[in-house]
Amino acid sequence: QVQLVESGGGLVQAGGSLRLSCAATRVIFKINTMGWYRQAPGKQRELVATITGDGSTNYADSVKGRFTISGDTAKNTVWLQMNSLQPEDTAVYYCRARDIWSRDTWGQGTQVTVSS
Repeated sequence: QVQLVESGGGLVQAGGSLRLSCAATRVIFKINTMGWYRQAPGKQRELVATITGDGSTNYADSVKGRFTISGDTAKNTVWLQMNSLQPEDTAVYYCRARDIWSRDTWGQGTQVTVSS
């Protein structure tokens, strides 16, 4: 079974930076979009950023100007550069790949904790 594996999470002070990575354990064909989502304790999972095969990106308003998504959907890899981190960014961050048939593959998540 194909899995997405995230890495790069950790503990950082407010104002710091982290870079998350996501890669598939086996090739996922015909990916349309890859993205990052996050879920804080007691809250619903929310969109952080997505990138399509043609390089188009989309960001949540809360992270615009601070986070940058990059990647190669054909190679099933995506990164999230997170700068100027704030305590409200604390969450488990998940990677998702969606193929052209709208089938999703999710990673197990990586914890990001920002201390004040």
